[in-house]
Amino acid sequence: AMTQAQYQVDDPRFLYLTVGSSRLEKLYGGCRWAEGPVWFNDLGCLLWSDIPNQRILRYCANPLMGDGVSVFRSQSNFANGHTRDGQGRLVSCEHGARRVTRTEVDGSLTVLVDRFQGKRLNSPNDVVVHSDGSIWFTDPTYGIMSDYEGYRATPEQPVHGVYRIDLSGTVTLVADDFAQPNGLVFSPDESKLYIADSAYSHDPSAPRHIRVFDVKAGKLSNARVFAEIDAGLPDGIRLDVEGNIWSSAGDGVHCFAPDGTRLGKIFVPETVANLTFGGPMRNRLFIAATSSLYSIYVAATGAQKP
Repeated sequence: AMTQAQYQVDDPRFLYLTVGSSRLEKLYGGCRWAEGPVWFNDLGCLLWSDIPNQRILRYCANPLMGDGVSVFRSQSNFANGHTRDGQGRLVSCEHGARRVTRTEVDGSLTVLVDRFQGKRLNSPNDVVVHSDGSIWFTDPTYGIMSDYEGYRATPEQPVHGVYRIDLSGTVTLVADDFAQPNGLVFSPDESKLYIADSAYSHDPSAPRHIRVFDVKAGKLSNARVFAEIDAGLPDGIRLDVEGNIWSSAGDGVHCFAPDGTRLGKIFVPETVANLTFGGPMRNRLFIAATSSLYSIYVAATGAQKP
């Protein structure tokens, strides 16, 4: 493997996905646990979560609005993962209130789900929206394990599940065999769903991998392990238009080809929690890593139209 200061090239294909002259930039450094980045191209802004500080922050890269960081929402209910729905509205996972919400255009919050079969959810973690309008989210227990990223509580759900909310509001458990389901992302054609399983544990046999499922008619099947992470845990994951998977990890960002081959790494000086493609060309990787927000320009194009 060829290693530059900030890249590890495991496969020559990685050279075509990275820009040799681009460098990792630190955009902000005042977080306790940075998570959940989501790009708003219409505003030239990125939102991301600073979970323990109970706030959602905004980074603006638009010269007309000023380049810099401001607080988008305080008292965020320990919000974690975010995405946008087909109408461009913000959809958020809240550890504190143990629910998934949608922010309406007037700023009000609509609760999409906070219970399943009469019992409170654990702590919704990350969320994606299918083109049919359904909303898919993971529900591990990270937000109720302590008072740092939420409120300590005893889980009421018998499983750490993955759920789907359909257009009528019906909630369905679509996967129930995860140690701790975490980041999730659809393939560009939505035929597959990738889900990180990241059991934070001292047990070396605990899962530290990304699984992939076939998606058909709102159901998941044919579960298999897609890739193992060899440094830390997989958390947030994103895809580019060619179907390569970009995963957070303990030492930076790991990039995998659609067949599971690791192509390379982008080293980041802090543990990476989540990432997303942004910028007008969707070629700027925004990286939420522990105390900081970083970015780096790549030669890949994000699959999700922000």
